[in-house]
Amino acid sequence: MAGEIPDLVALERTGTGKGAARQARRDGMVPGIVFGGEKDPLPINLPFNKLLQRLKKGRFKSTLFNLKVEGHEDVRVICRDVQRDVVKDLPTHVDLMRLRRTTKINLFIPVEFINEGSAPGLKRGGVLTVVRPEVELVVTAGDIPEKVTVDLAGLNIGDTATISDVTLPEGTKPTIDRDFVIANISAPSGLRSADNEGGDDAEDDAEE
Repeated sequence: MAGEIPDLVALERTGTGKGAARQARRDGMVPGIVFGGEKDPLPINLPFNKLLQRLKKGRFKSTLFNLKVEGHEDVRVICRDVQRDVVKDLPTHVDLMRLRRTTKINLFIPVEFINEGSAPGLKRGGVLTVVRPEVELVVTAGDIPEKVTVDLAGLNIGDTATISDVTLPEGTKPTIDRDFVIANISAPSGLRSADNEGGDDAEDDAEE
């Protein structure tokens, strides 16, 4: 299960329409709306600076949030749209969708590597090259894995760890159909150089 779902704190917005939205922006807020979940839409205001920080971190639209609005029960939401100023590219409105626990959504889940000490390739000086530090999965809102665990035990130089090597929670699947690489163990640079030099010598001998 997910360790912590980040909070998104907002205020209920009184009044609707362009006038209320303009006033919110003058007050350093970004107007938004929360919809779905068989409940009435809830107009909200989000603090501009905190929202901008979230947007700069990236993946705002694929992050599950715990929305906290005073006077209302906390609810899990995901962003469906961020409208921006066409000149300044700053957020002017946010659409958030409530999620049921059974809702299927796409989220990026971080990858954790275990048993490095049991990987012969790493013991020989090989280098673990991480191709995907996080993997996009189709998950159930009420059962989100905290991480994707990749077991490196037994891997040698030249071996790869792919998504098929990972045990995913029931009902969870990758958004990509093919068996993609998550990481590989490559030869250390010194060994690669030696191999290249050896290959050159072999070619010279063949020419003679």
